Amino acid sequence: MSDPNADDGSATGQQAGATAEADSAPTTGADDTTASTPSETEHYLIGEPDPVALHLPEKLHIGEGDSDAEITEKLRRQGVRIGKGMIAPAVFWPALIIIVAVAALAIALPTSTGDVISAMQGWVVADLGWYYMLVVGLFVVFAIVVGFSKYGRIRLGKDGDRPEFNVFSWFAMLFAAGMGIGLVFYGVAEPLTYATTGAKPGWPDNEIDDAKLGMAQTFVHWGLHPWALYAVLGMALAYAIHRRGRPLSIRWALEPLLGRFVKGWAGDVIDVIAICGTVFGIATSLGLGVQQISAGLKHIGVVGEYDNMFLVILIVIITFLATASVVSGVGAGIKWLSNINLTMAGILLVTVLVLGPTLFLFQNFVESIGVYLANVFDMTFDIGAYTGDEGAEWNSSWTLFYWGWWISWAPFVGVFIARISRGRTVREFIAGVLLVPSIVGFFWFSVMGGTGIHRQIFGTGDLVDPDEGVVAERVLFDVLGDLPLGAVMSVIAIIVVAIFFITSSDSGSLVVDMLASGGHPNPPLWSRVLWALMEGALAIGLLIAGGLGALQAGSLLTALPFSIILVLVCVSTLKAFGKEAQRTAAIERAARFRQVGEYLADDFDEYLGDKVDERIDYRITRTRGIGDRMKSRSGGTRELRKSGRDKGTSTPAD
Repeated sequence: MSDPNADDGSATGQQAGATAEADSAPTTGADDTTASTPSETEHYLIGEPDPVALHLPEKLHIGEGDSDAEITEKLRRQGVRIGKGMIAPAVFWPALIIIVAVAALAIALPTSTGDVISAMQGWVVADLGWYYMLVVGLFVVFAIVVGFSKYGRIRLGKDGDRPEFNVFSWFAMLFAAGMGIGLVFYGVAEPLTYATTGAKPGWPDNEIDDAKLGMAQTFVHWGLHPWALYAVLGMALAYAIHRRGRPLSIRWALEPLLGRFVKGWAGDVIDVIAICGTVFGIATSLGLGVQQISAGLKHIGVVGEYDNMFLVILIVIITFLATASVVSGVGAGIKWLSNINLTMAGILLVTVLVLGPTLFLFQNFVESIGVYLANVFDMTFDIGAYTGDEGAEWNSSWTLFYWGWWISWAPFVGVFIARISRGRTVREFIAGVLLVPSIVGFFWFSVMGGTGIHRQIFGTGDLVDPDEGVVAERVLFDVLGDLPLGAVMSVIAIIVVAIFFITSSDSGSLVVDMLASGGHPNPPLWSRVLWALMEGALAIGLLIAGGLGALQAGSLLTALPFSIILVLVCVSTLKAFGKEAQRTAAIERAARFRQVGEYLADDFDEYLGDKVDERIDYRITRTRGIGDRMKSRSGGTRELRKSGRDKGTSTPAD
């Protein structure tokens, strides 16, 4: 791909160069990113005009048919600083240096790196665990309130836009990108762990009660809470991208709050943090995925005992496959793989439901929803203040790890679902993102986890290792192997994990590449490959440095700075939606006034004309001018004088 900055003598190249020079020069007046005319601003807004709240001129919107040179020119005119190779240097290089440094240290000095990561994780859990619990709960409240408010009518696109993808494809891409590997990895393991060896401190010391509360706790970890995080950022980005015409980058979600500062160093820092968080979150998923694929291959007899080198080889192979999907783009590779994977995951789910304890699984689903609704508020804010070190350790391994993982995934999933959600209203977006994936996730864990719990409590009871407890990467295949067609389902499970691996990597690589390219929707191929390799390298480094514990700690640590950005995104979104509602109300009032005026003008003569004419004629006949009144007065005086003389009396005039 040619360098868009090159001076090739073409009109486009000259225009782009001129634009770049214009953007680099200081400006004192309005630029291309403000409202097109003052009259338009006055027509739509009440009070002082606020350029941040207005939509960009149509000429700056990036269209699907725009060439790379045209897109680059439009990005520059919006204040994006793009350098050679079609990257944003102030974002690309700092993010790359940080990720390479961490991966290199983890591979070269695994023990020391693992110790540092563990120490930092301990500090976050001990001193900031309450903060994670609080902000995640507030994000859920924020998403629900905005969805049901008057802002729910706002369309995430132009007023005439309609959804780009049908409902099934939209849900498939949401689900594959938003949860992916974790559903398969923890589907059996998490509820079973809570019911047996890993009950939350403070729960009743009873296996049945722990199983019920364990299902509810799993719903908290995988339901509304993570999807609220994705919805908060995805909604803000979709509004900025599809309605206001801004580039696909995290910084623009904060433009209503920070204004022009998002075009400078503040915006660069935001995007660098987003890239680092995304890469760490994806690396965590990749690490979990290869562990489960290895356990599955061992279960079906393909491999024997495996070590870290085997996991590294798997990461390299699947990262290569993911790179092939990345270059095909959202419309082809990711959509195709997401649809296939959702279908295969559905087949796996239905097969376990039919061949397993079917009646118990339906009962478990219904009862678990009730327990979840009864305990969701308590579990949302339960930081373990009264359970001491034991409670802190449990939260670190489970709830806080999940909150960190979901927050670190928020840039990736938020950008991705924003890109595929053009044309939907805010209410449709919130309802779709919060409810549908959550309900499907509830049913998934009720079936997969319920099957494991039923076997452990009411069946053979052989899923818990006496020494290791519940082994997360292995227990799924132990459950499947005990059912009819167990070997076939184990193969399907391995394929599902592998495709989830690929969709997570290719979606994440594409999103990271767009962020590092200033929001360019078609970033260069070489950088897409680079970021896919960086995700694999970081996953390798964290696995070597400490396995699952290092993966969990990495997500938790990188989530801290981005959680602050998410809080600011909420404030920025409220400000933007408030201006949008104000603008919409002004337009609706103006339309009503025009409608009333046109109605009166068209139907005045027919309904009121004769009556008004008669009333005017009547008033004319009853009303005399000043001349008539003076004549009447002088005439009356003369009559009075004449009458006085006739009677021999005097008058005032005499």
